[in-house]
Amino acid sequence: MKLEISLFKFDKNSDYLPYYTKHFLKIENEKNILDILKTINKTAKLGFQDNTNFDLVINGVYLKASITLEELIQNFGKELTIEPISIRRANNDLLIDDNDFKDKINILKEFINEDDKADYLKLKQYYYASNTLNYNSDFIGDSVLIFAHNLIERKPAYETYILHALNEVEIGAQYHTSLENRIYDFDLTIENKIIDIQKKLDLFEENDKQNFRINKTLIIDFGTFEDSIEIKHDFKDFNIAYYPSKNNEKTLELLEKLNAKILNLDTLKLDLAKNTFNKNPKITYCVASTILLDAFDTNADFLLVDTVEDFYIFDYNRKQIEKISGREIILPVIHVNELQKLASGNHDEVKKTLEKHQINPEII
Repeated sequence: MKLEISLFKFDKNSDYLPYYTKHFLKIENEKNILDILKTINKTAKLGFQDNTNFDLVINGVYLKASITLEELIQNFGKELTIEPISIRRANNDLLIDDNDFKDKINILKEFINEDDKADYLKLKQYYYASNTLNYNSDFIGDSVLIFAHNLIERKPAYETYILHALNEVEIGAQYHTSLENRIYDFDLTIENKIIDIQKKLDLFEENDKQNFRINKTLIIDFGTFEDSIEIKHDFKDFNIAYYPSKNNEKTLELLEKLNAKILNLDTLKLDLAKNTFNKNPKITYCVASTILLDAFDTNADFLLVDTVEDFYIFDYNRKQIEKISGREIILPVIHVNELQKLASGNHDEVKKTLEKHQINPEII
């Protein structure tokens, strides 16, 4: 078995820009990704930690060097891009300057001892895996929020003071974006700890309490999704960027019948931080701009969404999204119920909602 590896390289002392080297590796006795790094290091010097707990990014996903080759190939295939957990902080190939992570714990320095600091350092992966850092490096960091939850459990008498310290941070818990799709084999109890901190800080609300229609008071009724329809029009000449919800089985079944090209974009996995939108819409606009721009620049004909909430975010908040991105994004957004009506030829009905979009797809 052979692996094709693109390996991140950068030496702060000699390189102006990072680059990638190609390695075609025949697997012999290697058992995990750490073994792969050690094999490469025999012929091409490489900066990394000889430790199975070493943090890496492979094909855009954060994981540990202990991941077995069997898991690796099953989840990522045989073409692998290996990068450090922070390209921006890289100083010797896969090694980084992590002082920004270490410094963030100072917000809670009054309540912690050396053992607490040691526990915090174990949370480094969660800090760098946050997509929020791509928009604001001053973000307090998910590792601090997780640590704060753990600290309150151990020292409940300090809860009020810990929450006050967190609340004083300008780019704080209201900027959190979910880690679920960013870390391999992610433990959802970690996400729940962050949500619990958000609730204690009065930042978290369910989606039905959020006002995603900031720019318009108009409410669109997309109707219901029909369980059985006749496909009269396929979409074989269309490129569709699909931003999925968690309950998306019906959408996937519909897309299979339409013969369209579904764009495989990593940005379509990004979290929109919808549960803190009322408190801080800015992070939602930042993520939405990334998703829309990537779809637009990849020649998508439209962005498909499953939920009314996602439609309002992408379509009704277009002015704020464009302001953040600094570009006009002329990309229609279509709800899955509209797509089904278009496919079944129910054009008179779907026109009633299409004309209420900020950008009418005009594909009838």
